[in-house]
Amino acid sequence: MTSNHREVLNMHKATEFRLEARPQLPEALHRLGELANDLFYSWNHGVRGLFARIDLRLWQKVEHNPKLFLRRVSQHRLEEAAADRAFLAEYRRVLSSYDAYVEAGPGAEVVELLNPETSLVAYFCAEFGFHESFPIYSGGLGILAGDHCKAASDLGLPFVAVGLLYQQGYFMQTIDAQGQQVARYQCHDSDELPISPVEQDGEQLKISVPFPGRELWARVWQARVGHIRLYLLDANTPENNEQDRELTLQLYGGDSDTRISQEILLGIGGTRALAALGIKPTAWHINEGHAAFQILERCRMAMEHGLSFEAALESVAACTLFTTHTPVPAGHDIFPRDLVAHALGPYTETAGLDFDRVFELGAKNGDGTFNMTSLGLRGSRFHNGVSRIHGGVASEMEGSIWPQIPPEENPIGYITNGVHVSTFLAPEWASLFEMQAPTWKSELRNPDFWNFVDRIPDYHYWSVHKALKQQMAEFIVRRLRRQHQRNGTGHSVTERMTRKLVSPEKDAMVIGFARRFATYKRATLIFSDLPRLERLLTDPDNPVVLVFAGKAHPKDNPGQQLIKVIHDLSMQPSLMGHIILLEDYDQAMARRLLSGVDVWLNTPEYPKEASGTSGEKAAMNGALNLSVLDGWWGEGYDGNNGWAIAPRDIRLDQEFRNREEARDLLDLLEMEIIPLYYKREAQGYSKDWVARSKASMKTITPRFNSQRMVMDYVRNYYQPASAQGHRLAANKGELANELAQWKARIRAAWHGVNIQMHGCVTDRCNWDEEVELSVEVALNGLAPEDIRVECVVSPDCTGSHGEPGPDSFILEPAGDQDGKTLFSARIKAPYPGLQTLRLRAYPYHDALTHPLEMGAMLWA
Repeated sequence: MTSNHREVLNMHKATEFRLEARPQLPEALHRLGELANDLFYSWNHGVRGLFARIDLRLWQKVEHNPKLFLRRVSQHRLEEAAADRAFLAEYRRVLSSYDAYVEAGPGAEVVELLNPETSLVAYFCAEFGFHESFPIYSGGLGILAGDHCKAASDLGLPFVAVGLLYQQGYFMQTIDAQGQQVARYQCHDSDELPISPVEQDGEQLKISVPFPGRELWARVWQARVGHIRLYLLDANTPENNEQDRELTLQLYGGDSDTRISQEILLGIGGTRALAALGIKPTAWHINEGHAAFQILERCRMAMEHGLSFEAALESVAACTLFTTHTPVPAGHDIFPRDLVAHALGPYTETAGLDFDRVFELGAKNGDGTFNMTSLGLRGSRFHNGVSRIHGGVASEMEGSIWPQIPPEENPIGYITNGVHVSTFLAPEWASLFEMQAPTWKSELRNPDFWNFVDRIPDYHYWSVHKALKQQMAEFIVRRLRRQHQRNGTGHSVTERMTRKLVSPEKDAMVIGFARRFATYKRATLIFSDLPRLERLLTDPDNPVVLVFAGKAHPKDNPGQQLIKVIHDLSMQPSLMGHIILLEDYDQAMARRLLSGVDVWLNTPEYPKEASGTSGEKAAMNGALNLSVLDGWWGEGYDGNNGWAIAPRDIRLDQEFRNREEARDLLDLLEMEIIPLYYKREAQGYSKDWVARSKASMKTITPRFNSQRMVMDYVRNYYQPASAQGHRLAANKGELANELAQWKARIRAAWHGVNIQMHGCVTDRCNWDEEVELSVEVALNGLAPEDIRVECVVSPDCTGSHGEPGPDSFILEPAGDQDGKTLFSARIKAPYPGLQTLRLRAYPYHDALTHPLEMGAMLWA
């Protein structure tokens, strides 16, 4: 083409630009803006229904984002709604419900434990998953954090949350025609998110943190979440250079340098933001290791009031809870020493902190790396895993923090995760509950109350499930058609893919598997015996459809390979329509799948599923769980409310375990699940299936919801942490100083402490006879009151019956002998029959938060 031709073509090109003409809310609807800026909408169907009612197509196009909706909706539609009596009546009803919610105070149980006038919990997390319109989450950790905040709001807790505001958030996923995951990112303007700037003196609040060669600045935003506030830091501000402005661009993006920089901003910057706002928490909750650097900033602040670093650490740790969420090593951030020194060095220097001492807090196993989980554990005195099984696994994994303590006795406890019922319960179920038991929302922690589910007529119960299943089918068909059209897949393939779902008269059983595609979750375990599975899925009389959805991290190639394997199987002619793979799993898709499937499948490699919560959401919507007995299901399964795959011993070969557990899975499907589902009587459904579904709903909903979870945190951690923090900080940290000095003395002397039996021990006695125990302890300069000597008693399982006795006795100082201190006690045998007695000593001080927190223990 000649240059003249190019000039002619360019002359005909029009200059393009985008112009957004924003509508004005009519006076009659002026509070729609308020509703759009409170994440209350993320769990209230009535609020979301208002926007959908104005313009359903636009509501779907803006992906259920209220603020963006109000920017894009036509003025004409708003005026029509303002003149619509029926709409105005619904609008007033929703506002009345919203106002009543906002005005409600905390319940008596909360006030008794946490006085809103004197207590405040600060909750730090790297991600928060409230709703698909607010994409600052990637998966389970974020959804859990969002549910935690929602339940805190419902309960009226004195509570604030802190996180980062990501311009792009996590990636959006497409799956191409070859089954390859494609990650794409989209920037979100602050004015289309449910946030507003935090202002001081008429300007947006900004905080700074020392970084190598410069100060990093961050703007502070807030999101309203019903009764509580979430504060978010955003590095995209003109004071920063171009590279720094991208620090909060993506969630879990970039390299290790980006990750540690984000975590410095979250932990240190987040603490500074609260301080700048005059917010003074009494309990601090570090939700996973990403935010653990807050410990250092809080120590620096305490040191400004005259405390030494060690005393400051005691004061800070006393009111801090650390929650660990995963047994998988990749879930724990570990950084090399030189990276930590480079990234954190400017901060420690300006803060007056000794870098070597700081590095010790994060050291683990002496390998020269810095572990954020170790920092979180050493900088806190309250610690928990997120299920009973995970609490035990975490105690083993992190046992080196308390090297001489048996893992089962170290300070890591557990609180099993729960889910926010109002967010994930389908509106149809909520309406049915309102009819059957109008007070159900206030009875979420009362298992006996939930027996009302049995009173719901079976036909009514099943009709709700069928309606939700049909909605799910329509949703899947729409998503598949869009997916296939983009990939150039033929129309006939799409029709074959969805034919089982669009045949309600056949009502094929649907099994859902939707979660992050990580290898330990074993998404392809069900394909271990493909010929057998194919026979089960394609039975013309009892067909089964498997629906898969989920994302793999862009750098997780094995996880992405799982997606390709499932895609390729779904395109096989013999399996087409029986295996469906959906792209871009998010909360909107989750709500559809969780409420529509018949069976929810989960096949993690035991014991790597810390908790898992998707099965809890499915159960409250009537789905039945088919899962490995790991995480929450280890507590939730009772033999009648779903099906369990017993994990094989972890000492066995992994390939063997996979094969045997896959066989159990297919056996359950073939022998129990599919026959039960298709055991239909004249009414057209299986009454035995409905009975099991009801059992699932009524046993799981009241035990595994986020209100129960958060109240467990209040009772077991937030209230004790507030009290202990206040105790150590009183009188300018007097007790914190005393405790720090005492610990230093213990550490210096402990290597020379020794305990051994004194004299002979009687090996038999009468039931009512006392036995004398005596040990001698070389204290190496310590005082007798610096240690506790204890006899631990455990019964022989074959000979002990009746009421259990105490499992330990304290031995008291009984004088000195040959330079050693005697400790003795006279005890009666606490159990009948044979029992084992063991004697031990450990440091003890009345100010300790946990009696074994020093990790020191000696056995006689």
